[in-house]
Amino acid sequence: MYGPGFAADPAAVYERLRKAGTTGPVELAPGVRATLVTGYEAALHVLRSPETFSKDPRRWRDLNDGTVPPDSPVVPMMMHRPNALFTDGEEHRRLRAAITDSLDRVDPSALRGYVEKSADTLIDQVAPDGAADLLRDYAMVLPLLVFKQLFGCPPDYGDRLVEGMSGIFDGVDAEKANELLTQTMIDLIALKREQPGADVTSWLMAHPAKLTDEEMIHQLVLLMGAGTEPQQNLIANSLRLLLSDDRFGGSLSGGSLPVEDALDEVLWTDPPMANYGVHFPVRDVELEGVLLREGEPVVISFAAANTDPAKSSGHRAGNRAHLAWSAGPHTCPAQNPARLIAAVAIEKLLDRLPDVELAVPVDQLEWRPGPFHRALATLPVRFPAVAVTEQSAPAAAPAAVPVPAAAPEAPAPVPAPAAAVPAPERTGPRGFWASVVAWWRGE
Repeated sequence: MYGPGFAADPAAVYERLRKAGTTGPVELAPGVRATLVTGYEAALHVLRSPETFSKDPRRWRDLNDGTVPPDSPVVPMMMHRPNALFTDGEEHRRLRAAITDSLDRVDPSALRGYVEKSADTLIDQVAPDGAADLLRDYAMVLPLLVFKQLFGCPPDYGDRLVEGMSGIFDGVDAEKANELLTQTMIDLIALKREQPGADVTSWLMAHPAKLTDEEMIHQLVLLMGAGTEPQQNLIANSLRLLLSDDRFGGSLSGGSLPVEDALDEVLWTDPPMANYGVHFPVRDVELEGVLLREGEPVVISFAAANTDPAKSSGHRAGNRAHLAWSAGPHTCPAQNPARLIAAVAIEKLLDRLPDVELAVPVDQLEWRPGPFHRALATLPVRFPAVAVTEQSAPAAAPAAVPVPAAAPEAPAPVPAPAAAVPAPERTGPRGFWASVVAWWRGE
């Protein structure tokens, strides 16, 4: 599941596995064995049975006995962290409550306004060119703008956050990336202890769950990880569909913009995290006739389960019964803001650049290898160039994403970054990260 063949056509792999049943043996990385669940009902059973299938990776037998080395590229995505994703029972409920209560303090209307303004800023950078890579120039950058604001992240932390997240998801020097990301979170927490603000980091600290600094680090890693890579994939995969599938308007020129329908389709067929939801049986157990050994990883294929022929009806528009957000006690707590961010980002782009079209045939687009995500490598497009003048440019981004009226005790808002900050220069892979750093810092 880690090679380019799987990335190019994962559906073919799922189809082969289904011939043997609703589960099958896979290799997530060299020497890393797991069982992949491809059936919808089987996946639901695992996700809704925490008494049998634990989320705690400390049960992972092959990691504990050294069969899987600690520097394996998938370990940072599967290792134990004291966060809501990798815990069970009361500990999970306490940590999850801190996350959900803090996210609930973000006002959706204000979030929409901030996403719109951030999107306008990025579109202004590419509009005069008549061409762009919507992954690198838009989908990858917009979530960083939003999360920089929501988490109160200072500009000079941007390089470490971007490089750490990228390294973990891509499995490139993942151990170093994990260390970099952890240290960045330590520094952010120390700053917010001294200077709290109206941001998710400060709200987590103030929550009655009384998170320790270690717990704070790992909740932030979880939230930022879930809100960057998967968010950019949801935006990019949906744009790909809208620009290539006649069911959704083809080039969209002169027609309606069925963004919500496209999001539904992508969440069913190409979810941003296609295979994850790792569980560990607490004892040897049978799942639909297959013996699953205690401590061996069981990975949920959200993509395969969603397209299970025994379950799929083909009617996906408006149907939210997919498993893209998982299910059971570990259902994603941020699915509403995540969907809002993606929908607003897509709507704004198609409104500003209505004649945008793919610059290459859709079957020539490349997918990034990796066992967990469904991620494009690039999304090149072309469109009639649009001049952006000071008079025509959108107004500056709002000062902050305020909390709802129900949270009167919130501290003063944190200033937003200036809307005139340029987007990163469009360069090669190495140059891209350097340019993101410069853009983040306002250089």
